[in-house]
Amino acid sequence: MDELTPARYEVRRFRAAPASSPDFGHTEEWIRAVNYGFYEVSVGGEHLSKIADAYIVDDRELTGVYEASDTDAPGFGSARPVATFATLRKSLNIGYGRLVPAHLVTAVTVRTDHRRRGLLRRLMAEDLARAKSSGVPIAALTASEASIYRRFGYGTATFERRVAVETGPRFRLAVPPSGRVVAVDPAAMLELAPKIFARAHAAVPGSIERQERYRLRAGGQWADDTAGPDNAARVAVHLDESGEPDGYAAYSFRGWKHEPPTMELRDLVAATPEAYLGLWEFLGSLDLIERIVWDEAPAQDPLVWALEDQRAVKAEGAQDMLWLRILDVEAALGARAFAHDGELVLRVDDPLGFTTGRYRLAASAGAARIERLSDDDSVADDLTMNIAELSSVYVGGVSPVTLAEAGRIRAGEGAAGAALTLERMLAVERPAHCFTHF
Repeated sequence: MDELTPARYEVRRFRAAPASSPDFGHTEEWIRAVNYGFYEVSVGGEHLSKIADAYIVDDRELTGVYEASDTDAPGFGSARPVATFATLRKSLNIGYGRLVPAHLVTAVTVRTDHRRRGLLRRLMAEDLARAKSSGVPIAALTASEASIYRRFGYGTATFERRVAVETGPRFRLAVPPSGRVVAVDPAAMLELAPKIFARAHAAVPGSIERQERYRLRAGGQWADDTAGPDNAARVAVHLDESGEPDGYAAYSFRGWKHEPPTMELRDLVAATPEAYLGLWEFLGSLDLIERIVWDEAPAQDPLVWALEDQRAVKAEGAQDMLWLRILDVEAALGARAFAHDGELVLRVDDPLGFTTGRYRLAASAGAARIERLSDDDSVADDLTMNIAELSSVYVGGVSPVTLAEAGRIRAGEGAAGAALTLERMLAVERPAHCFTHF
């Protein structure tokens, strides 16, 4: 493996610049490198400027790795980064309406002709160290490849699945939901979508605060493949019993050449179960439509149990969605609310060394006291785990008992029920789910 030396590569960190700025060229080349890395359509002009403007709203920090000098070999040249990395700060719902700052990692690419040179390891290790030193308790990402990030301490915390829902006569809810649903001009969602999402974000454990492109998507101004206008967008909004909006669904028709006639659900945000089921009742009643498909349905989906015929929902297996990485065990656990009283001693291993140590977790009346123990302390360990496993169970979306059965969490001698105790302590009020890819 080639060494990553300062003489060969240069790491630059910067904020996105608007098209009117003389520094826009750096932003432009960085975005092109990301599109290349994810095999996306190359965009330019107004659309590229729109992406940069959204980055500015999100206050993203962009990182690029550049070849230190041009070579004689054909290629993109030294202005195009060979690896990309971006971060932004948003809040994470950790249960019972509690929000904590989260360090979001995104746009991670290494160009094929520069792989296996330590670029990703350097970028990730340096970035996580900077985030920890700034006092952020947890980092998060959504992964395009599941095999990469556990070695940096990330663990899968929520799941989603693809579903195809048969509508028509088979689609009947056992109990009519409350409230009503209205069709809305997408343009109205530019103002309404953030307000609805804020309600949902405060209500659902595992939710990550959204970035600017979601508002533009809901408003029909952002097509994911081009960042241009989305003329196919349709939106429905759920109103609660008092007439306040508490959920919305954004969807589009796949076209009459597609059999059976199918509507693609692009986004569904619901602050309450009533809003979720009400929106599905509306979608199930769309004229001439026989199927609804959705790539981002919650793994624990109440729709299946609400339907009189559960087989109207055909689901593929769950896939990982949100990955979390605790950077400060005491701060992260100290911010949580706990469902049950209990006391455990946790031994945590960390591949990057940020959180390695022993911790006594004592929960009482919903709050917890976390104490770091020395290795000389004679108290026995109840559970031993990697920081990735503690991060997985943190928002209640993954069972410690399941991880113990998989061998990922190990109970100490005489502590056979410790994983179940931890599961009860970390239980949350609703199934954990993340609405937001980033």
